[in-house]
Amino acid sequence: MICFAIKDIITVECDLKTDIKIQYDVRFDAIAPTAVHDAASQYVIRLIINVKAQTALNPGYSLTKRAIYYCSRMISTQHGSIFKKSEYGKIRKVYSIWVCTKPSDKFQNTLTRYSIRPEQLIENATEKSENYDLMNVVTICLEKPDSENYTGTLKFLDVLLSSSRAATEKKKILEEEFGVAMSEELEEVLIMCNLSQGVKAEGRKEGISIGEIGMLVQLVRDGDLKPERAAEKAKMTVEEFKKIMENYPLQTV
Repeated sequence: MICFAIKDIITVECDLKTDIKIQYDVRFDAIAPTAVHDAASQYVIRLIINVKAQTALNPGYSLTKRAIYYCSRMISTQHGSIFKKSEYGKIRKVYSIWVCTKPSDKFQNTLTRYSIRPEQLIENATEKSENYDLMNVVTICLEKPDSENYTGTLKFLDVLLSSSRAATEKKKILEEEFGVAMSEELEEVLIMCNLSQGVKAEGRKEGISIGEIGMLVQLVRDGDLKPERAAEKAKMTVEEFKKIMENYPLQTV
C-alpha cells in the first residue's frame, strides 16, 4: 500500500493567455464532411494538424517532448475560438507531425506515432475514443536509401526533401514511381526546396530569409551589387554565396 501525506491544499487559477509564441511551419484544419445534414454531426473528422521539418531528432533536447508541447498548445488555444467555458466536448483532435532528415542511425527509416490510450487497471470500463484520443505525435525519420523499409511515404519524403538530389532527378522519381502530376508550381517548389536545404547546409540557421537571398542574387545578376557585398549581407562567404547563386532559378525573384 502506498500512502501520501497531504500538507496543504491550494487552489491555483491558470490563465490561458500567454505571450509565449511558437512558430508552426505548417498548420491547417482537416475536415471530412458527413452525409448526415445534422448540426450535431456535421463533421465526421475535424482535426488541427501541424507539420514541421527538422534536421536532427535530438537537437539538444527531446523532439518528442517538444511535439507534445505543440499538441498541448494547439488544444489549449482552442479555448475561446472553438469552445467556451465548459464546452470541452467541442475540443478538436490535434496532430503534430515531424519529418527528420538527418536522424541518428537507430531512428533512420522509421515512422512512429505517440498517442493517448486507455489502460484498464481494475475491470474493463470503456470510454469513447473521441473523448481521450485527442493528440497524436508522429515522427518520420528518413536518411537510409539502402534499407528494406525505403519505400512508400519514407522514400517519397526523402526524395522530396533531399538536399543532394537535383530537382530534375526528384521530378523523374516523383513522376515515374509515385505518379505525381508535375506542374510549374511544383517544379518551382522542388527547386526552392533544394535551395532552402543548400542555404541551411552553408550554416544559415536564422536571420536572412530565402526571399531576401533571392533579392541579393538578382541584384548581383543585374550588376547592381558585387558578390562580395551580397555575401556579406547574407552572412556567408563569397564561395558559399556563389554556390547558392548557381542553384537559384533564373525565373525566381
